Parts: sequence; C-alpha cells; structure tokens
Amino acid sequence: MLEILIAPETFAALVRSLVPLLLLGLGGLICHRVGVFNVSLEGIMLAGAFGGLAGSVLTGSAIAGVAIAIVSGVIVASPLSFGGIVRGADPIVIGISVNLLVVGLTSFLLFAIFGVRGSLQQPGTDGLDAIRLPLLGDVPWLGSMLSSLTVLGYVAILATVAMQLYLSRTRSGLRLRGVGMKPGAAATLGISPARYQTAAVLVSGVLGGLAGAQLSLGNVVLFTENMSAGRGWIVVVAVLLANGRVLPLVGVLALFAYVDAVGIRLQSFGLPVQFADAAPYLVTLIALVAIAALRRRRGGVALVTA
Repeated sequence: MLEILIAPETFAALVRSLVPLLLLGLGGLICHRVGVFNVSLEGIMLAGAFGGLAGSVLTGSAIAGVAIAIVSGVIVASPLSFGGIVRGADPIVIGISVNLLVVGLTSFLLFAIFGVRGSLQQPGTDGLDAIRLPLLGDVPWLGSMLSSLTVLGYVAILATVAMQLYLSRTRSGLRLRGVGMKPGAAATLGISPARYQTAAVLVSGVLGGLAGAQLSLGNVVLFTENMSAGRGWIVVVAVLLANGRVLPLVGVLALFAYVDAVGIRLQSFGLPVQFADAAPYLVTLIALVAIAALRRRRGGVALVTA
C-alpha cells in the first residue's frame, strides 16, 4: 500500500489529473475574486473537451482542436456574462441551465456530426504529446511528474504564477479585487464593475476550454459523454474552500488529484471502480465538513482572508 502512495507512477497520474483542474480552477478563482459565482464551470469544461477532440478529428491538428476548445469555452461562458452581469439574472440558475444544456448538446452533436453515441475515438487523431525534458526527466519522482506534462501543463503552471502576480501586484488586479469586495465603492471611483466581471467570466471560458482540451487531447485522445464527470463542481467547491486565493486553491486541487490518482492505482489490486471514482468526492465532502466545523469553532471567522 505504501509503495502505491509514494510511487512515481502515482505522482505522474496526479499531474495528469491536476492540470485540467488547475486550468479550470484559475477561471473559477478570477470569477470569485470579482464577485461572480460561476457554477457553469462544468459545462465550460465539457464543451472544451468536445470542441478539442472534434476539432482535432475534423482538421487533423491538435492545435486547431485547442483553438476550437477555447472558442467553445467562451461561447458557453457567454450566457453567464450577458444574462448574469448585463441583464442581472440569477447566475446560479444560468449556470445550472448551461451545464444541463451542454450535456445534452454534446451528446446530440456527437451523433449528428460523427454518427456515434457514447464516445468518440478515432485512430490517428492528433493529440497533445507529453514533453520530456532532457535533464530533469531522469530525476526520481520529479522526472516522472514533468514527463507527464503536455504544453497545456506548462501553460497551467505559467497561468498560476501569472494569476498570483496579477491579483497581488498589478493595478488592474487590485481593482478587480476591489470590484469583488465593494462594487458600489469601485463604481464611485469611475471603475466599471460590469466590465471587470464580464472580462473575468470570458477569461474563465478561455481557461475552461483549455482544461477541456487537456482532458480530451492530453490525458486521453477521446471524448465520452459527460466526460467532465463532476470536475467542474469539485472546482467550485475548491474555490470556495480556498476563499479565492491561488496557493490554497492549488493545494486543495492537488489533494483531490492525488486521491484520484491513488484510487486509479488501487484498481489494479481489486479495489472496486465505483469506490475509486467516489473517493475524491468523498475527500472533498470531508474537507467541506472540516472547514465548516473549524470556522464555527473560530466564531465564523474565514480561514483565508481577502
């Protein structure tokens, strides 16, 4: 058992599971900091996964597939941007509606375009290959983790650093945080809350599209119906647990990805696949209960301040 917990293959699987979660999580985080509760992340990722693989199959290029995944993510994020921000509708209702719509729409397009149901996997489809670094690739544990990264994995790392610097070190980032905390006060200073909120939602569409592309072109080269499998909801919970902070978000998502990787590895020892699939969500639920209990003991004080 201990060998599985610390095996290089487990950490390599952790990285593969973490990259799409991290890209999607950064999109959810910037929405959180600007005061938008984005629950449409599940649909954005699923649309990106479908657009990525469909684009690669139709064009023969994984790069084109990634571009189509980005467009798909932005399109799915647009109803929240327009309806929730411009028109003032309930963002939760819009987000849930978008998630349900994308599940049905991707299944419909899967049959309408490719004539298949359930999953799409065509031999010769161009995917995103892992990039093996010449020197670091031989380092124990670190080498296996880095060797699992595609180009989108490195994009996720750079995006995490950029998000941290943007929110803490730039004037625009500080204004964005101000909009999320006191939109009325920001408006009196000539800052448009709607403009920052709209931009944040569209950025979440871009990052969610990349997360979907990593899922269907990087982790595997196929698309299955409802492929996101609740990852968007896990990210929503992770953003709330991290209270919109970048480093705590990475930690929460890494814990989820690690449990997911261990569960997959334990399947080879006879662990039921249902338990392995449920384990990451169980850990997330336990974390929610623990955080709520700790906050109650502290008199309702948030664990992470803005």
